Amino acid sequence: MSIDITDQKALRRALGQFATAVCVMTCRVDGEALGMTMTSFNSLSLDPPLVLFSIDCRARGLPQWERATGIAIHVLSESQMELSNRFARPGDKFLGLAHRDGLHGAPVLSGVAALFECSVDHRYDAGDHRLFICRVERHAMSVDRRPLLFAGGRYATIEKQQAEAPSWPLAIHY
Repeated sequence: MSIDITDQKALRRALGQFATAVCVMTCRVDGEALGMTMTSFNSLSLDPPLVLFSIDCRARGLPQWERATGIAIHVLSESQMELSNRFARPGDKFLGLAHRDGLHGAPVLSGVAALFECSVDHRYDAGDHRLFICRVERHAMSVDRRPLLFAGGRYATIEKQQAEAPSWPLAIHY
């Protein structure tokens, strides 16, 4: 089951086997609201509370995101595919969209499965992406909303969750 590592399409397909949550990141820079859909979001640390995400270095908006001091990370709910598509396209993503200002002025969207309001701690070059490490300052979640997932190049949802959450940390973590 070996694949030529220089075959980027094959690598992308293999990476697509890893299901990720679909997120919308928002911030405000020089009074302008910015937003983008991404799946490169991960937890990093509980103490201190850190998360990370990355932006492709070819993204036209990267210079503005580099100047953001605060970012709102929205884990979309399974009913928000349209919102994901809206923030994945160019144009005014906030036109006619209800939102409120959160920490650092970042637009906060409603109906999400989870929300993390963060300050930007560090930025690093990482291959063809820019890595952002952010400190979580405030968070919220809705236990009634299941997250929208992305796997195999398409949206996916969780069919059924366990009745009871497993104890944390799981033995597989150590």
